Amino acid sequence: MAAVDQAHPIVVLGAGSWGTALAMHMAESGHHVLLWGNEPEHIQLLSEQRRNQQYLPDIPFPDLLQVTSDLELALASPAWVLIAIPSDAYRPFLQKNAHLFKENVGIAWASKGLERGTGKLIHQVIAEELPHCKKTAVMSGPTFAGEVARNLPTSITVASESESFSSQIIDDLHSGRFRVYLSGDLIGVELGGSLKNVLAIAAGAADGLGFGANTRAALITRGLAEMMRLGEAMGGKRETFMGLAGMGDLILTCTDDQSRNRRTGLLLAQGKTLEQAREEIGQAIEGIKTAKEVVALAKKYHVEVPISEQVYRVLYENCPIDEAVKTLLSRKSSQEAI
Repeated sequence: MAAVDQAHPIVVLGAGSWGTALAMHMAESGHHVLLWGNEPEHIQLLSEQRRNQQYLPDIPFPDLLQVTSDLELALASPAWVLIAIPSDAYRPFLQKNAHLFKENVGIAWASKGLERGTGKLIHQVIAEELPHCKKTAVMSGPTFAGEVARNLPTSITVASESESFSSQIIDDLHSGRFRVYLSGDLIGVELGGSLKNVLAIAAGAADGLGFGANTRAALITRGLAEMMRLGEAMGGKRETFMGLAGMGDLILTCTDDQSRNRRTGLLLAQGKTLEQAREEIGQAIEGIKTAKEVVALAKKYHVEVPISEQVYRVLYENCPIDEAVKTLLSRKSSQEAI
């Protein structure tokens, strides 16, 4: 595994929990990594404390990880760029800073979500705003930032249409405890990572209401069916949704309280308002805005997504959770088909 030259570091844009964890992992694996964040005071703290105490407390940075709030410096000569900012921020961020991205530099992203108002996938946004960029990739899968930062065993999927860029990412990510699987299905990998957040809100709400393991298992299974129906209608491959970026990420997010989306459902079931849930969690909850886009896409592609529809009703139409559950349970019995 060849280390990246210090003059051409891997650049990670986004100093939240996930961007920091990935930057730490690659630096621990022997690569020079430069982590950029847009809040100078936060970056100053990271530099002084040599850890991200806000998001990943008490986990020290590897020696090869450096930080900066200077975007022009970060993008001056990167080996490649990994973006880990909220999905909604991509278009304004790229519109403002497109001139800083070099034409021959590969861009990967680890964010999960759909663009607000358009339902576009991140690779579509990047293609529109950085048309000169020909090497792109998405990474997704069942990954909690804290576990990656603590070097616990993890597997992800990387999807790209560029074999050379895929190979570069594998060289820099793959390690004894971090396994990378390849895919050519950008649509499926991105959709899996987006839809699972909506379904995790439903799973959290069901658990918060005390519905038990039977209900949770049914929600996950039928949620996977929704994911596959919409994903195939949009051009994704069925096998992708049965893999890490689909079923794997769905199981993780629906069953573990490290998931912000699952915790949102739990809090709503406890009677908290959406604003109270946002305040208590204190980080981006991608499933909230994604729910609206999923319902719109389902209508566009004439696909049934009953669980996602009820999540939307709870989040945007003030539908009581117990009423949403009754609506789901009162649906007519049907063949168990995808």
